[in-house]
Amino acid sequence: MGMTITEKILANASGRDRVSPGENIWLNVDVLMTHDVCGPPTIQIWKNEFGKEAKVWDKNKLVIFPDHYIFTADKYANRNVEILRQFAADYDLPNYYDVGTPRYKGVCHIALAEEGYNLPGKVLFGTDSHTCTSGAFGMFSTGVGNTDAAFILGTGKIWEKVPESMKFTFNGKLPEYLTAKDLILQILGDITTDGATYRAMEFDGEAVFDLEMYERMTLTNMAIECGGMNGIIEADAKTEAFVKERTNAPYEIYRSDEDAKYQSKYVYDVTKLEPVVAKPHSPDNRGTVRSVEGTKLTKCYIGSCTGGKITDFRFAAKLLLGKEVKVPTFIVPGSTAVAKQMEEETINGISLKEIFKNAGCEIGESSCAACLGGPSDTFGRSVDKDVVISTTNRNFPGRMGSKKSEVYLASPLTVASSALTGVITDPRDVL
Repeated sequence: MGMTITEKILANASGRDRVSPGENIWLNVDVLMTHDVCGPPTIQIWKNEFGKEAKVWDKNKLVIFPDHYIFTADKYANRNVEILRQFAADYDLPNYYDVGTPRYKGVCHIALAEEGYNLPGKVLFGTDSHTCTSGAFGMFSTGVGNTDAAFILGTGKIWEKVPESMKFTFNGKLPEYLTAKDLILQILGDITTDGATYRAMEFDGEAVFDLEMYERMTLTNMAIECGGMNGIIEADAKTEAFVKERTNAPYEIYRSDEDAKYQSKYVYDVTKLEPVVAKPHSPDNRGTVRSVEGTKLTKCYIGSCTGGKITDFRFAAKLLLGKEVKVPTFIVPGSTAVAKQMEEETINGISLKEIFKNAGCEIGESSCAACLGGPSDTFGRSVDKDVVISTTNRNFPGRMGSKKSEVYLASPLTVASSALTGVITDPRDVL
């Protein structure tokens, strides 16, 4: 019996020839990532458990990105960043990307890719549930709690159970009105928020491999919304080109065997799919855009690790060029590199940033911003009775601020189309 890509990577990381779902194994971790929300408690647990002489197992393998609650006057949020800053100074950590400096990068999941930490065949753990984003690069990547992270910080190892794998194949050429966000929302509607609990979600098919790397990251990012342990896409020439532009670090490509065993398989023809949304208040509350079109909106939001990548802004700018938005529309680049690209990339000689400004959008600093609510001075945060359509990944009550607001999750094409009309609008009516 063959192995899936996830099983092969875990076997390699545990020094074994093969592993099977359900087995418990010790893994050697290649990268540990943390940020300003979970970094301070992780550090505190590590100090408590490993004592005064505690040592970071490998400084080069620890990566820290302040990104969640940073552009705020909130003293508790500011204190968290100060703790990270002091920790990085005390232990002379090379991979700390401090806010307020030229090194600042923005959202950790996008920055990991852009800074060359995402390498095929490697094992990456992070103190954030969306760490599964990195699986787009043919690596094993998942989120852990602060205690597990503290153990990795001291030892470089973690005890894990090998997950079963599920396979999602998207055949055909993706129509211009669909994006990766529509594909993952389609899956969520089919399997629900616990349909992949503690399983690997493997994405395959022509439509997946036609996607650019940033779009693939949207698929793996929302594996956790399905309950998944990790999302993963085999590395191909596009993956290698992206990686080699950013690092010369070695890596190894693994592929699933033809006879690998899957818990289940789902096959889609993308030419038969249509734009979808997740209605309030759950990412699996799927409806077609047509079924909710005309719903009045108070805000539109394009940003986050899911929807704040350069590909998302290309989709949106294409629709907003030369037009004006009807409701407050917030644009939040996921990283400083994306923000720079928005200034450099043009459509008809106008930069993406100018297109958004001319359309009347508000542009925020690269960060997680309103995706997870945050302090009351957070850019784009929802307030009572807001009805928001957003490219983010979660729409639970209170996720973007007020518990009384309603959040629809959608693709950047659907959000941009809706911004132009002030009501939920199918991108096929605008394209």
